[in-house]
Amino acid sequence: MQFARITTNPQKMGGVLCIRSLRIPVTTVFDMFADGMRDQEILQALPDLEAENIQEVLQYAATKFRVSLEAQGLKELVQ
Repeated sequence: MQFARITTNPQKMGGVLCIRSLRIPVTTVFDMFADGMRDQEILQALPDLEAENIQEVLQYAATKFRVSLEAQGLKELVQ
C-alpha cells in the first residue's frame, strides 16, 4: 500500500516520517489519537493537518502492525 501523505526527507526532521513534508511526525499524530484525542481535537491542535492525514496515519500504523505480526510468525492473528 502506498502512503501519499506520509513522507520522509533526510534534510527535514532527521528523516523522521512526517505528514506531507510538514514537520509533523507521524508518531505525534498517532500518539495524540492513542491518548484519546479524536480527529477534530487533533485538527484543532495541528491546524495544518487535514482529516485525510489522520486517516492515513492510522492506516499506516495498522499496516506496520500487521506486517510485524506476520514477520514474527503470527500470521494467524492477522485477519
